[in-house]
Amino acid sequence: MDRRDFIKVSFASLAITGARADGVPGEISAEEIRAARFPADFLWGTAASAYQVEGAWDADGKGPSIWDRYAHAGRLANKATGDVACDQVHRFKSDIALMKQLHQKSHRFSISWPRVLPSGTGAVNQKGLDYYRRFADALLEAGIRPFCTLYHWDLPQALEDKGGWPNRDLAGWFADYAGLMAKHLGDRITVWAPFNMPWDISRGGYGTGFAAPGKKDFALFWKAAHTVALAHGQAHRALKAASSKAMVGSAYEQEPAIAKSDSEADRAATARYDAFHNRFFIDVAMHGRYPGTYVGEKQLALMGFAPGDEKILQVPFDWVGVHYYLRLMISDAGPVAADNLDPLAGVRVELPNQGPKTHVGWEVWPNAFYDMLMRVKRDYGNPVIEITETGLPYPETVSDQIHDTERVQWYRQHLAAMARAIKDGVRVRAYHAWTLMDNLEWQWGYGRRMGLFYTDFATQKRTPKDSALWYARVAETGRLDG
Repeated sequence: MDRRDFIKVSFASLAITGARADGVPGEISAEEIRAARFPADFLWGTAASAYQVEGAWDADGKGPSIWDRYAHAGRLANKATGDVACDQVHRFKSDIALMKQLHQKSHRFSISWPRVLPSGTGAVNQKGLDYYRRFADALLEAGIRPFCTLYHWDLPQALEDKGGWPNRDLAGWFADYAGLMAKHLGDRITVWAPFNMPWDISRGGYGTGFAAPGKKDFALFWKAAHTVALAHGQAHRALKAASSKAMVGSAYEQEPAIAKSDSEADRAATARYDAFHNRFFIDVAMHGRYPGTYVGEKQLALMGFAPGDEKILQVPFDWVGVHYYLRLMISDAGPVAADNLDPLAGVRVELPNQGPKTHVGWEVWPNAFYDMLMRVKRDYGNPVIEITETGLPYPETVSDQIHDTERVQWYRQHLAAMARAIKDGVRVRAYHAWTLMDNLEWQWGYGRRMGLFYTDFATQKRTPKDSALWYARVAETGRLDG
């Protein structure tokens, strides 16, 4: 689709009211939506990750990742794999053209570690490195800032075979990888995030088994969590040493936690959840220590915490990346056995029911996004913030024009909440919608469509949804009421 065809699609179909007539709690008023404004230099963008979009899983010297192994074992919904995904390795120029049509100024992508270092260490795979050079160059040519995440979950399988993230040696190998990427790509890329959602890497991969490599051992979780935190500190320094232009942060999921009741037990459970899910990795990077909410000698011993680690862990952020999807309701789940190593044992997590819900049960409560941003401002010294992901899955009618009215409403409400936070002093400089196009959504396979463009995975055709057209107008005008 060329630019003229894209613009031809009528914006008349996007006349969606800013707030519902029944005044659903948690929503933003139509008046506030009309008044919302964003700075002229605000960076509107999209986000994606290598395994979810690239495909070409074994092409041009790429090595296997833990997600290749996990998917090939049939662990994803409908036995999906990322072998082809959105075939972006072969279609990146046309995908970047779509970003340009949306008036995007930033794109967060990830490097596939095994594409550039097939075994995780050793010689660079030149063909893999050249791909990312071409990708970054195409973004820059389109006037889009390349924002690179070094690790979005696809660990080289060769390093998993050496123990994976529970192996402390992996911190040094990751730092070497970070330094190599900054050395080879630092002339093109200046914004770097070592990790995406480190909590899911460690707890999902090694504690609950919900994510690759699918291990279920909370003793491994504690070791993995500490290695990831050490790797973050070492990679931060490696990036800075290799590139004088490097601006380094990381991307953290933030899910506002509300107590189910005012009981002391529920409030304490909420504090524990918040400390581990929301604060754990940010706090240790900023302060060199883990949140004190029952991270004591036992946990530090499980981690293998060594003298001097606190100096490695603490780094000065240039910016902080935050994801937001929904808020959660927390309550106490009762006594916990002394030998239970799960940091969230005794915590019950539920989806609230006060606001409307999506078809997958996610509550829509835009004011929680505002609350989260104000909390980051208050607790972390008002850092520069990059919104590294937000979005949601909604079913949509597929035709020549795809009407995803609820997604437009969701974005409009949440962006209004963000505008209020900016007005109240939060230093948000960029917003990355998840995601440009429907892709592989991890364990859910291809069933959860979260893109601004509809992907026909049989033909790889991308079709703009109403949300793409609306987001293009926002990025062009800085207004939400168009």
